[in-house]
Amino acid sequence: MAASPRPVKAPPKPTWEPKAQESPYPWLRPTIRIRLTLLYGGMFLIAGILLLSIIYMLAAQALHDAGGLEFQVKGTNVQISSDMCPQLASALNNTQLNEMIKDCTAAQRQHALDSLLNRALLALVGLSIIAFAFGYAMAGRVLSPLGRITRTARRVAGTDLTRRIELDGPDDELKELADTFDEMLDRLERAFTAQQRFVGNASHELRTPLAINRTLLEVHLSDPEAPGELQQLGKTLLATNERSEQLVEGLLLLARSDNQIVERKPVDLAEVADRAIDQTRAEAADKGVEVRGERRPVVVQGNGVLLERIALNLVQNAVRYNVAEGGWVEVTTEAQHGQALLVVSNTGPVVPAYEIDNLFEPFRRLRTERTGSDKGVGLGLSIARSVARAHGGRIIAEPREGGGLVMRVTLPV
Repeated sequence: MAASPRPVKAPPKPTWEPKAQESPYPWLRPTIRIRLTLLYGGMFLIAGILLLSIIYMLAAQALHDAGGLEFQVKGTNVQISSDMCPQLASALNNTQLNEMIKDCTAAQRQHALDSLLNRALLALVGLSIIAFAFGYAMAGRVLSPLGRITRTARRVAGTDLTRRIELDGPDDELKELADTFDEMLDRLERAFTAQQRFVGNASHELRTPLAINRTLLEVHLSDPEAPGELQQLGKTLLATNERSEQLVEGLLLLARSDNQIVERKPVDLAEVADRAIDQTRAEAADKGVEVRGERRPVVVQGNGVLLERIALNLVQNAVRYNVAEGGWVEVTTEAQHGQALLVVSNTGPVVPAYEIDNLFEPFRRLRTERTGSDKGVGLGLSIARSVARAHGGRIIAEPREGGGLVMRVTLPV
């Protein structure tokens, strides 16, 4: 009986990623250091040659001017006259004449040196201005890829992750940086796509059983022959199921709102605040809380549903965490310093300033680590902050004098 052939084993997979082959002559790579060295070295050489040429011409002109003494002999008597040294005509003897010639030559030489210094300083100033202007232009040309990388990064942070730098040019440090940034954007885009897919799947998988439970409980509660204990248990389970649905909706909204808003439409912030007030007016009336405030029209670019969620969460918190009697909630909207401003202030318990930041953490309340109240699921302010960040704005909470909070939401117009 023939032996069965042994299966061929596959070669082991490498545990490392193969690196790109390096050039056999790495010193020939046109790096930024080499390019800047050649650029500024060449500029210095050209500037030195120009300055040397100018100094040579100025020195030649100065020496020509300094050697311009002209002597004239008139008549039988030796009389020396000069337009540049007129005092020579008053010499009485040779000794005095020689001294005057020496003094005049020294004066002319000093005048030529002073003139050379002044002209050289003017030439230096002119060359410095030209060198700085040329250097500024060349530096902008060399650093233009960095500006392109920065602009792309800002667009990615403000819009979506589909943009890439795709920098062309020599294989230098800037191109290596741009390629690395593009690879990072690819990974981020895949991660965000997977996150969105997970949020969609989780939304379906979590909502469906909760909806089925709610339907079954409502069917049992609609039975008039059900015992009273079963009715009470069904109501308790229905309230628990509703709380779970709110928690799931809040978590999914929190996950979606952490991303930037790509599709933006004009939204009137005053209209958004009015809708939030209408939804909480009944609850405010039951608690005896007065809702007031002037809301001026101010239009922002964003998602109307998410912006309404900000206002609704803030107004609901302001109504629920209020005083027992004589409480009020003030909601105002206005445009201020080129930004849209939504302010929700209320009466309520005194809030220490050091506990303000804890209010924006998920599942955190004032002096409470985990959710344990029937007022909500502990995600309202976290969702409001995430939605505000997604719209390029921010939310600030400040303790109000006498108790309560002042919530300020600023959004770009």
